[in-house]
Amino acid sequence: MKIIAVIPARYASTRFPAKLMQDLGGKTVILRTYEAAIATQLFDDVFVVTDSSIIFDEIVSNNGKAIMSSKEHESGSDRIAEAVQDMNVDIVVNVQGDEPFINKKPLEELITVFKNDTENKVDLASLMFQISDKDEINNPNNVKVITDKQGFALYFSRSVIPFPREENVGVRYMKHIGIYAFRKQALQDFYRLPMLSLEASEKLEQLRYLEYGKRIRMVETEHGSIGIDTPEDLEKARKLV
Repeated sequence: MKIIAVIPARYASTRFPAKLMQDLGGKTVILRTYEAAIATQLFDDVFVVTDSSIIFDEIVSNNGKAIMSSKEHESGSDRIAEAVQDMNVDIVVNVQGDEPFINKKPLEELITVFKNDTENKVDLASLMFQISDKDEINNPNNVKVITDKQGFALYFSRSVIPFPREENVGVRYMKHIGIYAFRKQALQDFYRLPMLSLEASEKLEQLRYLEYGKRIRMVETEHGSIGIDTPEDLEKARKLV
C-alpha cells in the first residue's frame, strides 16, 4: 500500500485566527506539525494543503512540500480530497495542522487497521482516548465519540455523549483526536457528497461519513495529543518545547 500524510491548513481559523503561523519554540505551529509527521517515517510522502500563500511559503521556504488548494472548502476532508484526487495512493492520513506533538505509535495503529482489514470493511480510521475530568467532558471544544462493540463509531458530538441519565453503569467518555486515515475511495466519495444536517449542526465533518453509511473504525490510544484551538492552548504547548 502507498501511504501518504496530508496536513490541511487554513490560515483564517474561526476561534484563533493565524494560529498555524504562531511561534512555538522558534518555529511556527504548522512547520512543527509538518516536521513531526515526516519524523515518524511512516509515510511515503507528506504534504501540507492550504488556501493560504503565507502557509504555502512557510513550508516551501523550509524545504517542505505544499499544495495550494484551488477551491474554498468547508472541511479538511474536502481540501485533502481535492489535493489527492489524481495521486496514485491507497491510504491517506489526515494530520491536523494544529497538533504539532505527533506521536508515532497511534499513527502506526491507524495504518495497521487497514493492513489487517482484508475484507475492506473499514472506510476510515481515527483515534480516541478516555477522559474523566468533568470540565473536559463538558467542554464543547472536546469532541466526544461513542462506538459499538467492534469499535466502529456510532456518533460524534460536542455535547456530552452518552448523557449520564444513570451514573455508575461503567460508561467511559472518549475524546476524539482529529487524526484520520482514509481509503482514497472513501475520501473521494466524501468530496462528492453534499453536507447534511448533522454535520452542519455540529460543525464536525466526520458526521458526513456516518450520515452516508461509511464505517469509521476507532482506535483507542493513551497518547492524547495537544491541539491548539485557543491562545491558552498555545501557551500550554510552549511549555512542552
